[in-house]
Amino acid sequence: MVSIDAPLEAAVRRDRLVVVTALVAVIALAWAYLLAGAGMGMSAFEMTRMSQVGMVEGMGGMAMMTPAVWTPGYAILMFFMWWVMMVAMMLPSAAPMILLFATVNGKQRETGHPHVATSIFTFGYLAAWASFSLVAVMLQWAFERTGILSPILVGTTVIFGGVLLLAAGVYQLTPIKHACLRHCRSPLAFLSTHWQAGALGALRMGFVHGVFCVGCCWFLMGLLFFGGVMNLYWIIGLALFVLVEKTVPAGHWFGYVTGVVLLVWGILMLAPAP
Repeated sequence: MVSIDAPLEAAVRRDRLVVVTALVAVIALAWAYLLAGAGMGMSAFEMTRMSQVGMVEGMGGMAMMTPAVWTPGYAILMFFMWWVMMVAMMLPSAAPMILLFATVNGKQRETGHPHVATSIFTFGYLAAWASFSLVAVMLQWAFERTGILSPILVGTTVIFGGVLLLAAGVYQLTPIKHACLRHCRSPLAFLSTHWQAGALGALRMGFVHGVFCVGCCWFLMGLLFFGGVMNLYWIIGLALFVLVEKTVPAGHWFGYVTGVVLLVWGILMLAPAP
């Protein structure tokens, strides 16, 4: 005997397949854009090699590239570099939330509620990271202008690197970090407490979830200024860490452990040489 819910379940599975396919495509395109250099004039592999050489040489005296001229066009290019990077790094960890939204939304559609495209929720999430990217571009401009960020987008002083590590380590241990992390780790709890009907409601929910995600990870993303904004080792490492922190059962403990590690690393960097 065929269940009366069979058509509904089939529709939900079809919607999930469409969403998964779209997510994979968007993530793949974002990574392809980064690997191609994100408009920087050289590939990410070349930028990574240059970043590593700069770090080995003491984080200073990096004259491998001429300083960028900050025109409006260049600022827009940098904004999209940051935003696409956030899409590539953060969208995989947001996939469980997006898929759950698609499932709940699909079931509501079958009970007479208007259909809302999952892309609207996703765009709201990415809009929060666009806001972060705008702030990151302004910081990049300020850091380059003061000389503490090199033309290859790596910190140029030990003090700058040490302070970044200490700040990130402290934030990893704060209650606000772990409050935001709890929202990111509990998709069902988030949707049950923040659900809003309609397209505008989906956009708002996506943005709110994105804000929690930014609140959880913004200092980790700031470490790109330490290791190299286009350094693939740091980009991939941070993306994997965020994925583990948000999805693995004991992932929340990684935040505490990482906080201690970053604090020790920062102290060692700032400690005077014997």
